Amino acid sequence: MTDKRRDSDPIIPQSLKGSYDTIVVGGGSSGCALAARLSEDSSRSVLLLEAGSDYPDLESMPEELKHPEGHTVVDPRFVSSYQGAPLPGGDPSLTFLRGKVIGGSGAVNGSAFLRGLPEDYDSWGSPLWSWDAVLPAFRRLETDQDFTDSWHGTEGPIGVRRYPRDQWMPHHEALYQAAVKMGFPEKADMNDPVGFGVGPTPRNFGDGLRASAAIGYVLPARERPNFTVQGDCTVTRILFEGTRAIGVEARHNGQTIRIEGDEIILSAGAISSPQLLMLSGVGPADELRALGIDVVAELPGIGKSFTDHPSAAVEFEPRPGAEYPSDCVSSSVTLICTADGSPTRNDLHIIIPVMPPVEEPGGAQWPMTFSVDLGLPESRGELRLASADPDDAPVVEFNYLREERDRARLREGVRLCVELASQSEFDSIIARRVSPLDADLASDAALDRWLEANIGTYYHTCGTCSMGSPSDPMAVVDDHCRVLGVEGLRVVDLSVVPTVMRANTNSTAIMVGERAAEIIRSERPETSTVSAMSGAERS
Repeated sequence: MTDKRRDSDPIIPQSLKGSYDTIVVGGGSSGCALAARLSEDSSRSVLLLEAGSDYPDLESMPEELKHPEGHTVVDPRFVSSYQGAPLPGGDPSLTFLRGKVIGGSGAVNGSAFLRGLPEDYDSWGSPLWSWDAVLPAFRRLETDQDFTDSWHGTEGPIGVRRYPRDQWMPHHEALYQAAVKMGFPEKADMNDPVGFGVGPTPRNFGDGLRASAAIGYVLPARERPNFTVQGDCTVTRILFEGTRAIGVEARHNGQTIRIEGDEIILSAGAISSPQLLMLSGVGPADELRALGIDVVAELPGIGKSFTDHPSAAVEFEPRPGAEYPSDCVSSSVTLICTADGSPTRNDLHIIIPVMPPVEEPGGAQWPMTFSVDLGLPESRGELRLASADPDDAPVVEFNYLREERDRARLREGVRLCVELASQSEFDSIIARRVSPLDADLASDAALDRWLEANIGTYYHTCGTCSMGSPSDPMAVVDDHCRVLGVEGLRVVDLSVVPTVMRANTNSTAIMVGERAAEIIRSERPETSTVSAMSGAERS
């Protein structure tokens, strides 16, 4: 690396000096996988920047980020909170969380590791990202401890396993038995391309650890001399010369610095990647000019195809003695099915999540919920800048339930939860239903009103920098993840996914980093490589 720092620049910390071949902005699931894989080419200098904290070894990593049980971490040290409007024209009353730590949301989420369906990836419209093209990346990223067939990997950096049935909580055993009694097929592997039925949830943990991308990818790569990881470094702007990206402006240790690179790759997620593009002058021109931002390139599609999984929670009061034990594991069982009359298969997912106790005047209360989410929603949201200040959170409008088919399918999902809970398998577990009430279930109109008041999110945001053909006026990146209209800039994270897949998103986020690294490395000859990470190397 050569030092291109200008005399007028602030003093750059030693770890950030010089100009890099590749700067990856964002150390989440995609960014960790991408940066680590790119650094396997020893001739490429790679800098990974993360706004949250970086923990360089397992000893320094907080226990909350290592637990394998699959509980969502909400500690403000590790997550950022945003507010969004769940319904069209509504108030920004929905709180949603994003990981702000090395490993990103994959270091704090519920650890479900489901893949989408083959047609989800085929719908992206590029042979580079078809199911046949991405399956090798899915296999390459995992070490599945339960299956060794052609759908699964056995030497990847992410350990995947399912809780054995003798470790399921009674709630999850009851869900499994009730679903089978109602005619749903038993499914041992929810990650095969069929994925329909009820079965154990695949989870990314192994060897007693949550297998985040920080642990699986970055930790084994840290000793490479061409790989630098820097936490507590918040990128506020992409620097351009004309329409070529030449570096980033960032805040680190209380000062503003600039770091130069031959190529900048945004992996900051479906919220922060579009926000950074727009703050830097790439986006809807009229909106940017109205905020006093000079336009570098007009891309009207940025932020305009926001997709997510809307969810609803059917709440019950457990019988005395049926509360969750303090050492319980998270949702061990998933039911995946298709709404009646739906042309999109597997568009309803039902789990019983483990919820923390709520302190009430009479003591701790243990809420028990059936949670249903809608896969492949038709409704689209929008993200736009609130101001030109990078400290101001963007305006997010989810626009859930805008389309009638979304409302109809989610209504069916709620009623299915109620029917499952009414089966005899839950007689010793459930005392009564708390919400929705019978009056809320009496008609579609009443249930719609309940949904509007109780709609939630699975934090599966996608689509704000959608991949597409350069001839598509709403496309933001091409199928090499290059930002259209500029040079030296890519986006590699879930924001490029045109629509959210019918699954939890973490495994796809890692796959996007894996596959993009493969595509990027194919664009130039490599002089030498270092070994790829494997399960054996991690142990």
